[in-house]
Amino acid sequence: MKNTLCAILICALLLASCAKDTPPNPFLIEKNHIGLLTDSTQVKDLETIFINDSVVRYIAGDEFTGSVNTIEVFEKTGKKLLDLSPKEALDSTSVISSVRIIDERYKTEKNISMLSTFKDISETYKISKIDNLINAIVVSVNEINASFTIDKTELPASMRFDMDMTIDPIQVPGKAKIKYFMIHW
Repeated sequence: MKNTLCAILICALLLASCAKDTPPNPFLIEKNHIGLLTDSTQVKDLETIFINDSVVRYIAGDEFTGSVNTIEVFEKTGKKLLDLSPKEALDSTSVISSVRIIDERYKTEKNISMLSTFKDISETYKISKIDNLINAIVVSVNEINASFTIDKTELPASMRFDMDMTIDPIQVPGKAKIKYFMIHW
């Protein structure tokens, strides 16, 4: 009886220790990673990370301009997922400096995605600053290294044309939609 009990305990222990961890969520956005993509991922590793997707690199016509080339990631079905910007153009060892989130399935731990509104962002995260640009405002959230661009057409008419105006989070309508969602490393 004791031998049977010991054998069952040993088998249970072995099974529990051999159980695999759940795979990481490929659509989870956190401060230093987006799915399997991290702040230390090099351009040369993108094909491995997005093995089930298509990675498209555009090479600028003039390599001497020093411009950063955007790398696009698509699902095999053709749906665009992300735009990646490396720190150095034309360098396979360069790390990714910013990621533009395109697909609405990408969400932060607190459920913020491309479908979120300004109200969702402001109720979930501390707004670090709001930059007033020509046609948009950029809402920065340092907690997750993110910036959210909101088109000025989402703002009251009195706020659309004055670029010198300091915009307070309380002035932005809660229903304002996100135009661009960026993560910066």
